[in-house]
Amino acid sequence: MEEDTLHFHEMGLDDRLLKALADLGWSQPTLIQEKAIPLALEGKDLLARARTGSGKTAAYAIPLIQRILTSKQTVREQAVRALVLVPTKELGQQVQTMIRQLTAFCGRDVRVADISGKADISAQKPILMEKPDIVVSTPSRVQAHINSQNLQLQSALEMLVIDEADLVFSFGFEADLKNLLFISNHLPKIYQAFLMSATLNDDVQALKELVLHNPVMLKLQGSQLPDSSQLQQYSVRCEEEDKFLLIYTLLKLGLVQGKSLLFVRDVDRCYRLKLFLEQFSIPACVLNSELPIHSRCHIITQFNQGFYNYIIATDEQGLENPARRSQKTQEKGKKKKGKDKEYGVSRGIDFHNVSNVINFDFPSSVESYIHRVGRTARADNSGSALSFISHTEIPMLTQVENILTGDSTHDSVLKPYGFKMEEIEGFRYRCRDAMRSVTKQAVKEARLKEIKQELLNSEKLKTYFEDNPRDLQLLRHDKDLHPAVIKPHLKNVPDYLGNNSLGKNPLKSFRYTRKKREKKAGKS
Repeated sequence: MEEDTLHFHEMGLDDRLLKALADLGWSQPTLIQEKAIPLALEGKDLLARARTGSGKTAAYAIPLIQRILTSKQTVREQAVRALVLVPTKELGQQVQTMIRQLTAFCGRDVRVADISGKADISAQKPILMEKPDIVVSTPSRVQAHINSQNLQLQSALEMLVIDEADLVFSFGFEADLKNLLFISNHLPKIYQAFLMSATLNDDVQALKELVLHNPVMLKLQGSQLPDSSQLQQYSVRCEEEDKFLLIYTLLKLGLVQGKSLLFVRDVDRCYRLKLFLEQFSIPACVLNSELPIHSRCHIITQFNQGFYNYIIATDEQGLENPARRSQKTQEKGKKKKGKDKEYGVSRGIDFHNVSNVINFDFPSSVESYIHRVGRTARADNSGSALSFISHTEIPMLTQVENILTGDSTHDSVLKPYGFKMEEIEGFRYRCRDAMRSVTKQAVKEARLKEIKQELLNSEKLKTYFEDNPRDLQLLRHDKDLHPAVIKPHLKNVPDYLGNNSLGKNPLKSFRYTRKKREKKAGKS
């Protein structure tokens, strides 16, 4: 099988690009890269579905860069030749970072600009006046710059990419995208296009009809998530109070180890859970649509660098029907400015080395579940996902099970979490004691305090850290908010409540038994 694998150096790539790939430590392409790059270099339109963490970004970024390098051998005029559309600002920054890594040795010949951020249109005008070769943006931002005559695409654009295509419509960009592609006549009649997606839903099919011409379809890996040898998925039935009791026990007793993402359904829940964990001296970052984009991206960077173990994130985009949300946005538009509609944590963002995803609140759609759980078990790493299920969330759990299991007769994908709630009853009084301090007023104050602080941090990040990148660690985002009354006796776990009495924990045993097996195999 090794002989059949197509390597990077066999794809006809520029030496500078190959050198960048070697510096990144990429010895051979992933499956999506191996299949997509040669087809893209032949000039074909692509619709590629591959699960999250499979290397989709590089699968389109490498052909973009190669084609620009080739074209610059004959055409010297500077122009925007490639447009990458993304559903969220966080993903926009991530794509720009990836392209800069790949152009490390040809940065003068291939320039990239991410304009998806929240800066003023006028502030980004000088960047676009230089005509970067690749522009990364959300559809609404591109439209705004075209309307302001800062961006001209009709004469020179050669390639269009829509990344995380299954999310573009659901994030409210349908009107912007249709206007960009058809109504306003801003794009040339002929260009190469790529749609990259983790799922192939109705929105992707609609985009395929709008954007692609005789595309090659790549449906790689039958499952939308890794199999059980790499990703262990569990569910546990518990109601509201039990959710807080279980998360406290898992984190305080170290039953969940490694970096973890905790997903909740809305911003209030985000702060409610953070304040609850503060009662037990368990630090966690909060990530939601109300925080400034600079702070959000900095939190993700520091999490990837190992500064924090826990992020409590909202997954607000999947909460309501896209059409209804779009209608609400039009109706309320100017009244409510707090939330950023282009925010998305579970969608496409590359969190590094996430050991666990915990769905404190179960997602409201199958796509949202796939994108959340896809933050762990990326590439060849193992991971686990644990979902807390209340009685109202059981119908959605059934939907997720049906989609992930498909037509096969296999057992349930989400195994019952082998944890007996009666074994942690002794912790319930401490849980209730902590919850009494986490009032609605405390949550409201924490929310305001965090936003004010992060607005200040965002300005610091934008100015100071551009010139002093080594000082990034000075600014932390997991500090205590303390609007709730802290009860010191909750900080430590009494000896009589120690974890000696607790039964076997599947999350713990999965990773460590696997490591032991690998060690034994190595010895033999």
